[in-house]
Amino acid sequence: MSTPNSSTAQNEVDPDLFDPPPRRNRYAEQAPIVAIVAVGGAIGACARYGAGLIWPTTPGAFPVTTLGINALGCAIMGAFMVLITEIWTTHRLVRPFVGTGILGGFTTFSTYATDVTDLINDGHAAAGILLLSATPLAALAAVWTAAAFTHCLATRRNP
Repeated sequence: MSTPNSSTAQNEVDPDLFDPPPRRNRYAEQAPIVAIVAVGGAIGACARYGAGLIWPTTPGAFPVTTLGINALGCAIMGAFMVLITEIWTTHRLVRPFVGTGILGGFTTFSTYATDVTDLINDGHAAAGILLLSATPLAALAAVWTAAAFTHCLATRRNP
C-alpha cells in the first residue's frame, strides 16, 4: 500500500472542517449607493432647472447659464474632493451623494452638447465652437483652482 504524498496531504482541506464563506449579495450592497445617488441627482437636477428658470438663455444666444453651471459644479467638486479626502472623515455614502448625485445632477454636460449643436444648426457656428472649447476648459480650470485653493486654505489652518 502506498503512503499519500506529504505535499498533497498538506494542501488538501477537509470541507467538513470549515464553513464555506458566506455568499455576498452584491445587489444588496450596492442598493444604498444607488438610492443615495438617485436622491442626490434629483436634488442637483432641480437646482440646475431652477438656475435655468432664473437665468434663461434666449434662442440663438450664448448659453452663459449652462457654462456657468458646469464651471460652478466643477469648482464645488474640486473643493469637495479635497475636503473629504484630506480634511474630513465622512460616511461612505457622502461622496456618492454629493459628488455623483448632487453635482452630477447639477452639472449638465448633455445640455452643453445640445447647446453646441443648436448654436451650430441655427447658424451661430462661431458661438457653438466657442462653447465647445470654453466649457471643458472652464470646467478643468474651475476644478483645479478650487481644489488648489481649498488645499492651501486647509494646510494653512492645519500645519
